[in-house]
Amino acid sequence: MTDTLADLLPTLTRIADALERMAPPPRQQNDLSIADAFVWHAETGYLQPVKQVNRVDIGLLQGIEQQKNILYNNTKRFARGLPANNALLWGARGTGKSSIVKAMHALINQEAPSSLALVEIHREDIPTLPVLLKILQDSGRKTVLFCDDLSFDLQDESYKSLKAVLDGGIEGRPENVIFYATSNRRHLMARDMIENERSTAINPSEAVEEKVSLSDRFGLWLGFHNISQDVYFEIIAGYAKEYGLDMPQDALFARAKEWTVTRGSRSGRVAWQFIQEIAGEQGKHIS
Repeated sequence: MTDTLADLLPTLTRIADALERMAPPPRQQNDLSIADAFVWHAETGYLQPVKQVNRVDIGLLQGIEQQKNILYNNTKRFARGLPANNALLWGARGTGKSSIVKAMHALINQEAPSSLALVEIHREDIPTLPVLLKILQDSGRKTVLFCDDLSFDLQDESYKSLKAVLDGGIEGRPENVIFYATSNRRHLMARDMIENERSTAINPSEAVEEKVSLSDRFGLWLGFHNISQDVYFEIIAGYAKEYGLDMPQDALFARAKEWTVTRGSRSGRVAWQFIQEIAGEQGKHIS
């Protein structure tokens, strides 16, 4: 009998090793005290710390002074434990919607270090919001929950998860969490989708009310629109000064204007891409 067990031992060891390799790795523990920014990975339930947020300084964001002031006051009140609103930042692409959220988070933490966490959730992970909110609520840390480029189509039912979180569910939004979203669409749906639903429904007004009303649950609506050439040049000049680019202003603006023609648009994003081009030409690093 002993010899039989000894003969089987190598086989049993190999089986045990194989099962251990097949077993999923232990779930990593979420700790919101180890960083100021995180990305939510819904498939593993893990908040991945972000060591360095991809952002620009708030002072370099030009042409959106009113939006900056409103969002700053709202975010600062929230960080201090006072009532504040969820915010929907909507408008033209490349106009600074996501940049202002990340820059505002940095500004608040500069004034009061580590007072605010920033957690990014991808649009496709919206159905996992209840799980994420429970983690954030248990942490107790004040958190800006951020979703970039949020929108829904007519067949998408995931908006219901967000709708309940904003103010309609039994539990609602935890007191230590505020939700900021950016979108190219004011009502989070394309206009042609709204019109199509109205034209084909038995009761047109009720057909789209449920989806359109989602945007009404954001207390703040901040609109971002295409910028003028003067503002575009202000952005270019600000970046050039910040990163020490050596070029006469007239020549810089002429190149910047030509750049907008090749891109077919004029925005803060286009200005940043132009600055990267000039910095590369001059062999200078920017971040």
